[in-house]
Amino acid sequence: MTAAAPPMSTKALLTDVTTVRLRPRYEGSNICTWIGFKHVNYLVEEAVLVHFAESGVPARRLYEEHGLGLDIVALETRILHAFHMDDVAEAEVVPDTAEDDRTLGFRVTLRVDRDGSVLKAVAAKVRVSLRADSYLPEHGEPSAEFAHFVVDRLGAEAGPDELAPIRVQMPDGDESAVLASLTEGRNAYAWKWNIPYPYCHFTERLQMSGYLRLMEEAKDRFVFDRGISIKTLLDDRKWIPVVPQSSVRVIDEAVMEEDLYTVYTVEEIFKDLTYTARMDCFVVRDGALTLTATGRITHGYAVIENRSDWRLVPFDRRVLDALGGEQSGT
Repeated sequence: MTAAAPPMSTKALLTDVTTVRLRPRYEGSNICTWIGFKHVNYLVEEAVLVHFAESGVPARRLYEEHGLGLDIVALETRILHAFHMDDVAEAEVVPDTAEDDRTLGFRVTLRVDRDGSVLKAVAAKVRVSLRADSYLPEHGEPSAEFAHFVVDRLGAEAGPDELAPIRVQMPDGDESAVLASLTEGRNAYAWKWNIPYPYCHFTERLQMSGYLRLMEEAKDRFVFDRGISIKTLLDDRKWIPVVPQSSVRVIDEAVMEEDLYTVYTVEEIFKDLTYTARMDCFVVRDGALTLTATGRITHGYAVIENRSDWRLVPFDRRVLDALGGEQSGT
């Protein structure tokens, strides 16, 4: 006979520190051997999932036995040193949950070996909600210790001082009118997209990794629209985009096959070195646009010096004009 699993407890989850060695996925190496920001964030996500498993509450058990979906609802990441293909990261997960928090918090540090020295490469903050499953409602009740972190809908855990769901009246007209209303008066690009199942989890809702993929696509669409596409700058001058910081927060749920309107807005250009853009995602509910996620990403550019090295470069006039709202045409 198989022994019954011990009851789940939050003790180790909220107190123990977990360390695990992780390797970035091959897919994340798109230019030379550097790993993009999205896959760096995937390492952070995987480290948190390992922490849950090592604490006796793996995501599979939470869902199959207790009907709880482990949802990362906030992810803020600073990248201090680039990861390369075949790097091995040492990930440290430190619980960071206050007594009155409605979400489970963690601080994640990724370290990497460089020429015999261990460098702090990434510092991240993560918030997790336990979402009660409503698609298959019959399940065993979890330990009472977890009740404080269980929500019936993502975003329900927000306090009065936190960002609450935002609804914007939907303009009359076709898709182009909606997109125009979302970008009017802004240095922005927007598009409509139907949420496919590979971006979702727990049978129905868009997950954090899906929003990270959207954030990456938003940048790609924006610079293409402004005449400085990724390939254009690679071919012209061997420039690549680099990301020192990103964040995403889930405000409400977005469901498989809903239409999602994504808006990418350039907010600030800092000197000639970096710019910060905001990503907002909306779905249509009861005739209004409802915000489901918001995030920010900081970009700079680096020039490829050889197959293993790059260095940061300042923006030139062509790039500054494009980022500022003009298509230079050159």
